[in-house]
Amino acid sequence: MISQEFHKEKRSDAAAGLLDRSLLIVFAGKAPQRTGDQSYAFTPNRNFYYLTGVAKERSVLLMAKYEDCLEEVLLIEKPNPRKESRIGQMMDIDQARELTGIPTIRYLDELDVCIAELLSNRGTLVERDFQNVYFDFETGDVGDPLDQARMYARKIQDRFPYLQIQNIHHQLCNLRVCKERSEIEKIRRAIEITDEGIKSMMRRVKAGLWEYELEAAFDYELKVRGVKNPAFPSIIASGANATVLHYEDNNQMVGEDELVLVDVGAEYDYYCADISRTFPVSGRFTPRQRILYEIVLKAQEATIEAMKPGQGLEQLLDITKATMAAECQRVGLIKTAEELSRYFFHGVSHYLGLDTHDVGGRNVKLAPGMVLTVEPGLYVPEENIGIRIEDDVLITADGHEVLSKQIIKTVEDIERFMQQTT
Repeated sequence: MISQEFHKEKRSDAAAGLLDRSLLIVFAGKAPQRTGDQSYAFTPNRNFYYLTGVAKERSVLLMAKYEDCLEEVLLIEKPNPRKESRIGQMMDIDQARELTGIPTIRYLDELDVCIAELLSNRGTLVERDFQNVYFDFETGDVGDPLDQARMYARKIQDRFPYLQIQNIHHQLCNLRVCKERSEIEKIRRAIEITDEGIKSMMRRVKAGLWEYELEAAFDYELKVRGVKNPAFPSIIASGANATVLHYEDNNQMVGEDELVLVDVGAEYDYYCADISRTFPVSGRFTPRQRILYEIVLKAQEATIEAMKPGQGLEQLLDITKATMAAECQRVGLIKTAEELSRYFFHGVSHYLGLDTHDVGGRNVKLAPGMVLTVEPGLYVPEENIGIRIEDDVLITADGHEVLSKQIIKTVEDIERFMQQTT
């Protein structure tokens, strides 16, 4: 578990970005209703978790900044014996205080009263001259239903019309971009578990197997290592399915002499891995498959080699495309570099952390502590060949470290491993 001190420091960093005489309100969220009396599995709002380390739904963090003083309050659900008989023990005030280090813990039914007290002078009727209330508003579409933050912001605006509603989302996201050592260790562990899942699929694959059987092999390796959920819906794509970028049906039979593209990741203590590997069902690449595979691998290696502090994030894609285009022209797949978009049509890198597609700006320079994926691919529908190779890379003070370097990916290593397990 990441230390209490880590989350305390992040709250301090967040407070530094608040204007004086401001209140911050951040919600953990709640599981959406699935059907009837069932809900989907709960997962906490990642910014809330980053600030508190609490993964309990309906919890709320309040931070009041006034004349360089910071007052913090965490509100949690009140333990309910009837609810506990159905779901197990709920967190109480002492447990919440021990977990977070926040001295003031109150129950959720006091939220309105608590906010009124923070906005006033120690509970008297003399209101402090607070000016701003910050919420964590994530960007969405105009037609999306209002989330809890937006609904409560409306309530605050109605009750205290003189207060300005502010959005702290981008400031919190910027805090999350560069990871600390404890976060990187969580990502390492997620990658280690992902490696075991990939090896399990490579051991079991054979013609006539169903894609979902491979997915089950991956899921098993996660669960026996204490991982309840993958970081995202697994992509297990054989043959022509691998030419579909976000194929997720995983319901086709694996054919002889096909490639299987897997894009998978474990989520360990809410930190994610994101790895893609492509391997032959037969255990050996055909000559054509090998040619195309090694183009993707060469492009990935060239892109990774360029990753260091000061390198522009958006320029990584230029390196990938230049390498890929030259190699595809060399083997006759395309005639001009402009034709590459027929076979490679997505970005090559994204941030990784508490979200699989983690938060952070694109028009930035790489900096130590950033963790990013590198995932070039070639998708050739007319040959039923789709290939993607993806690794997770940490930017260090003097260059980079491939966090997933232990996951085999050369043609020789893949074939050797698969021949040993048949």
